[in-house]
Amino acid sequence: MERFNKFVYGLIPGLILPVVFMWVYLHRFYPNNLSFIETIKQIWPGVIMGKLLILSIMPDLILVFVFYKSDSFRIATGILIGGMPYLISSFFMM
Repeated sequence: MERFNKFVYGLIPGLILPVVFMWVYLHRFYPNNLSFIETIKQIWPGVIMGKLLILSIMPDLILVFVFYKSDSFRIATGILIGGMPYLISSFFMM
């Protein structure tokens, strides 16, 4: 059971961190004054959304590297699995 708990400790940040990074990136660098949801609706069916999804996976990959180097393999696996839906959906948008 402890192995599964460490996996969940990585899965939850792996799912949440890309959304937080997208929010920060769009708030800081996207040139409009719309809310986060309205901006996502504006760029949803295009290539820009696919590129944003790939960019949002980068913090997950950095965390995977950090946890892998510290020998926390289950947490690193959870973070990597948490980022997979963003990666797969970005492939379909390109």
